Amino acid sequence: MDTWSYFHTCLVSIWLHRFYIYSAVAFGIILWIVLVCLSGFAKALAEAVTSLNLPVEVINMGDYDPEDEELFETSSEEEAGGTDSVIDVEDLGNIMGHMKKAKREQELQEGAAGAGRKEEAVRREMITPALREALTKQGEALPRAAGAQLRVLSHRCMEATPSLACANKCVFCWRHHTNPVGTEWRWKMDQPEVILQEAIEKHQNMIREFKGVSGVKAARLEEALAVKHCALSLVGEPIMYPHINRFVRLLHQHGISTFLVTNAQFPEEIRRLEPVTQLYVSVDASTKESLRRIDRPLFKDFWQRFLDSLKALAEKQQRTVYRLTLVKSWNVDELKAYADLISIGKPDFIEVKGVTYCGESSASSLTMANVPWHGEVVSFVQELARLLPEYGIACEHEHSNCLLMAHSKVSLLGYTGEGQHTLQKRLIEGQQKKIAMFQLGT
Repeated sequence: MDTWSYFHTCLVSIWLHRFYIYSAVAFGIILWIVLVCLSGFAKALAEAVTSLNLPVEVINMGDYDPEDEELFETSSEEEAGGTDSVIDVEDLGNIMGHMKKAKREQELQEGAAGAGRKEEAVRREMITPALREALTKQGEALPRAAGAQLRVLSHRCMEATPSLACANKCVFCWRHHTNPVGTEWRWKMDQPEVILQEAIEKHQNMIREFKGVSGVKAARLEEALAVKHCALSLVGEPIMYPHINRFVRLLHQHGISTFLVTNAQFPEEIRRLEPVTQLYVSVDASTKESLRRIDRPLFKDFWQRFLDSLKALAEKQQRTVYRLTLVKSWNVDELKAYADLISIGKPDFIEVKGVTYCGESSASSLTMANVPWHGEVVSFVQELARLLPEYGIACEHEHSNCLLMAHSKVSLLGYTGEGQHTLQKRLIEGQQKKIAMFQLGT
C-alpha cells in the first residue's frame, strides 16, 4: 500500500510539473537542431575555404588586428567574389600574407628551369567573367581580356587604361574596390597593337549608338569616329602595364594625343616613361599619415615612393600636372605641406578638385560630408596661390568643382588648336626637350 501511495504521489507530481518537463524536452530538441545547423554551416564554410585554395593549416586569426590598415594584393576574382557580392580582402591580411609566402616557397622549389613557363601558366585573367559582367552593366566597353577598358567622355576623346590593377585602395575610388590590386604585373596580357585596335573599335561602336538620337549632329558624330585624344586614366595604374611605352608610341603614331595619370607609387616607371602629351601625378595628401589614410597604399615604403615619384616628375622634359583631390576633414588643412610638395615636383599645372562622392561602400567611410563646397575649393586654391607666387589661377569650372593653377613659365595661347597639333608633332618625332605649354579653350 505504501509503495502504491509513493508511486501515485510521483505520478501526480510529474503531472503537476509537466510544463517544466515539456520545456526541458523542447529545449533539448532545439539545442540539437542548432548544433546540427552549426555543424552543417561549418562544413559548408570549410568546403568554401577549400575551394579558394587557402592554406588553412597556417591561418592564425588570433594575430588579426581589425584596426590594422595594411593592405595586400588581390586579384579581380578575389575582389569581385561574384556578380552580386564583393569580398574585401584587406580584412584577410594574415591569410594573404601566408598565401604569398607559400607561393614564394613553391616557386623556389620548382627551380629556375621551369620557373618562366610556370609563371606564364599560372597568370590569371585581369578581367574575370564576374567583373566583366559588372563593368558591362556600368556601360564600359572591354577589349578582349587584357585589362583595357574605356568610355567616351567627349566626341573625339577616348578614356582608357591598359591596366585595371592599382597599388592603392583610395577611399574615394569610384570603383568601390572591385578591381584587382597589386604591386607588380602578374596577369595575362595583350599586346599594345591588339589593345589599341580593339579600343578604337569599341569607341566607334559606342559612338554609332548615338546615330539618329535627337539633338545629335551628324557632322559631330562623324568626327567622333576618329579618335584624336586618349586619356590613360579611367581606373587602375596605367604604367603598371609592361608595354606602356610601346602603347604610348603607338597612340602617337596614330596621331592620338596622350594624357596619362599615375598614382605616384612607381618612380622608376615614371623615369622610364617616354614623353606623353601631358603627364599627371595624383597628389591626394601632403603628409605620410594622411596619404596612408586616404590612398591606403600597398607598398610599405609608400611615402618614399611618393616623394621619389614627385622628384622623377621634376626631371621629365614634358608637360606635367599635379592632381589634388580635396577630401573635407581629411586633407584640406595641409596647405603649407602641399606647397612643399609642389616645390619638389615643379609641375607646370596644378589641378585642384573636390572629391566626388560615388555612393556608399563597405570598403570606405567616405560620405557626402567629405565633399567640399565649390567655394571651399576656391578658398583653398587662393590660399595655395599666396604660398606659391610663381603660380596663378588659370581657369575654373564650377560644375566639376575644379580649378586649374598654372606656372608663370607656361605660355598661355588662345583657342586655335595649333598648340596641341605642334606638341603632338614633336612627340611623334621623339623630341626630348621641354615643349612649350599651351592652354586650349574650354
